[in-house]
Amino acid sequence: MIIKTYHYYIIRKFINKILLVSFIFLALIFFLNIFTEIKFLENYKVEFYFPIMLTALNTPSLVFETFPFIFFIATQLFFIDFYDNQELIIFKNFGIDNLKFITIISIISFCLGVLICLLFYNLSAGLKSSYLIFKNNFSKDNTYLAVVNENGLWIRDESNENIKIINAESFSNNLLNDISISVLNKKFYLIKTLKAKSAKIQNKEWILEKAYIFNEDGSKNYFENYKFKTNFDKKKINSLFSNLTSLNIFELINLKKDYINFGYSTLEIENHLHKLYSFPLYIVIMSVLSGIFMFNVKHNQSKTYNIIAGILFSVLIYYLNYFSNLLGVNERVPILLSNAFPLLILILICIIGMIRLNEK
Repeated sequence: MIIKTYHYYIIRKFINKILLVSFIFLALIFFLNIFTEIKFLENYKVEFYFPIMLTALNTPSLVFETFPFIFFIATQLFFIDFYDNQELIIFKNFGIDNLKFITIISIISFCLGVLICLLFYNLSAGLKSSYLIFKNNFSKDNTYLAVVNENGLWIRDESNENIKIINAESFSNNLLNDISISVLNKKFYLIKTLKAKSAKIQNKEWILEKAYIFNEDGSKNYFENYKFKTNFDKKKINSLFSNLTSLNIFELINLKKDYINFGYSTLEIENHLHKLYSFPLYIVIMSVLSGIFMFNVKHNQSKTYNIIAGILFSVLIYYLNYFSNLLGVNERVPILLSNAFPLLILILICIIGMIRLNEK
């Protein structure tokens, strides 16, 4: 397709609105988030710039989540400008109808969606990772580390007395299977080793089943059930890797492979990846919906009314996505369907809205 002069004009104007709304959202998110960081650091002696630094690292990740709504509102402002300046009438006199406008907006939105997903998301994930590392240095839970790889789940759990290195081959329901635990003192001398067929981890006092304990003096003990205290329970283990926004796309794919090797559920990773893969389409749908909305409202209504109505509509879309994703993660419906269903509903609304678009 040959890009004409009016294409450049529409593209420039639309991108300007995207940048304007993005900056407003960025400022609002930064302003609201900085109070959270100040509250978190109030009991620590840190330099004044620490809350600012933490907020700056965390904000891009939060902005990424709001991009569909940024595009919706930016499209509203784009059309409000065209109505105010009577430019839509001028374009229509030159044969550029409403459908052509929506098509141009859709192409721009798709291209920007791809760039945001590939560049902005990976950048925000790197910053989020740094944010979590910095924040963990101040957290009371920084005495443990955990990782999942091809050798299973590895946990470093530290208490006042000793350090525990825990390895399990698989995780199902409330059980860690084929578990081994090395207990070290603060100087990293081995005190004892525990091996068990499984461990019930519903609370922080694990029940090791069919456990063998190999002591420092070479003696060995067997317990049908052995109580073992840690800082971890099922909830904490499940939450260790839940902050997927700190991983870029390639890290997510590798983590999914590790989870498969470990026997750990990949539903949350698959759900997150599907959302990233469908992100450009989601952006296009939000822009198209906003355009259809603006073509169908009364042009003499106030800008504030139109934007508030658009925000309320965006909130409804957010909750539709949220509940659908919840059904997928909880295995009520297939994960692919849980991501596709809201998009299919929105696409259907778009098709219905575009049928008589040129009559507006």
